[in-house]
Amino acid sequence: MTASGLFVGVRGRPRRALVALPFVLIAVISLADALTPPYVELGPLLMAAPAVTAAFAGPRLTALVSVLAVGARLAVASLQHTVGIASRDGEIAALAAGTIVVVVFTAVRDRHRRVLSQVRSVSETAQKVLLRPLPDRIGPLTVASVYLAAEAEAQIGGDLYAAARTHTSTRLLIGDVRGKGMAAVGDAAMLLGSFYGFAHRQEDLPALAAHLDGSVRWDPHRGEDSGEERFVTAVLLDFPDHGGCVDMVNCGHPPPLMLRHGTVVPLDRGPSAPPLGLGEFNGGDYVLDKFPFEADDLLLLYTDGVVEARDRSGAFYLLAERLAAWRDRAPDDVLRLLRGDLLAYAGGRLTDDAAAVAVMCAPPHRPPSALGDAGPEQR
Repeated sequence: MTASGLFVGVRGRPRRALVALPFVLIAVISLADALTPPYVELGPLLMAAPAVTAAFAGPRLTALVSVLAVGARLAVASLQHTVGIASRDGEIAALAAGTIVVVVFTAVRDRHRRVLSQVRSVSETAQKVLLRPLPDRIGPLTVASVYLAAEAEAQIGGDLYAAARTHTSTRLLIGDVRGKGMAAVGDAAMLLGSFYGFAHRQEDLPALAAHLDGSVRWDPHRGEDSGEERFVTAVLLDFPDHGGCVDMVNCGHPPPLMLRHGTVVPLDRGPSAPPLGLGEFNGGDYVLDKFPFEADDLLLLYTDGVVEARDRSGAFYLLAERLAAWRDRAPDDVLRLLRGDLLAYAGGRLTDDAAAVAVMCAPPHRPPSALGDAGPEQR
């Protein structure tokens, strides 16, 4: 026997034992009921058979077991000549009614499972289309990304990230749409489309930020669902292919963290610009900041769902302290550690969506590549 055949056999035996269990229960209970005096009522115990079946099987097998249980009780009643006695007839009717309830419950449960499976499938497809995993190599950069949805079945929400290539640089965007639900997903899709359509052009980052702000500000669906003003906090980064620096425009977003030789430094030089969609408050004037970015430096972009995660005592997650302990790690290793550590800190579930992107300068042996290099699936 092959290894795979042995595995199937080992996995198959418990399944067959489960299927046999309700039939064994019916046989044992019916035999005991037939061998005891009529005044000892064991028939109600037959309800255990369909109840057990419903725990692991669908409505068809549950219905079959229910019919057998009721039939077995009728057979024992006929054998004991108790058919027609009001108490026994009531007992059999109650057993039949109980089994019907179990079968209906099983059918409804399975229907909900099918609907949930379809929702998950649609959600996963939407995630792959809307929030595409970043390639592991973009130009001269090594990149990794992670997305953690607060709602386990939602898969995607208002947090977003994207990357684009120009002729001379790589551009990254990370953002967080105010609000939740389908409105936030729609805003994220709109902003990502605007970024992909404009980021590859040679305009500088302030011009790109102004364009994205206009896309959010003049969106006809902006705020129409809830009556609330919607906006997007975001960070735009530009990594020149010649290396040595990174340009940044921050629009009300948590500052990226730079890990250099075990020391974590936030990329923050004073007040940021207003979030995208609120550019009217600064007249469309976006300040460009330039920071050194050299070999072995790691840059971590993140949304507020990371730093606002809390433990049981209510303490916030200290991202900078955690990141300092992960020196000399590749981007994918850092995000793998971050994902596990963050979920463990928050007790396995976040209260807000969280996204993160880690970036390092790639080894110089490989020439810059266009966005679209094959990369691993999203971690």
